[in-house]
Amino acid sequence: MWRLIGFLLVVWLVITVVGAVVEGLFWLAVVGLLFFAATAALGLTKRDKPRLTSGR
Repeated sequence: MWRLIGFLLVVWLVITVVGAVVEGLFWLAVVGLLFFAATAALGLTKRDKPRLTSGR
């Protein structure tokens, strides 16, 4: 799961950079940035949370 999220973050980052560099593709940079933020938020919600133990 973490490999997929990491891969998607790299893909969105590349798309954002290409959209920012290539003139006329600013919309691609915006879309890439939105997908990057959504994937990062998904990754943060999916990370392992510490489990409560009974203390035994």
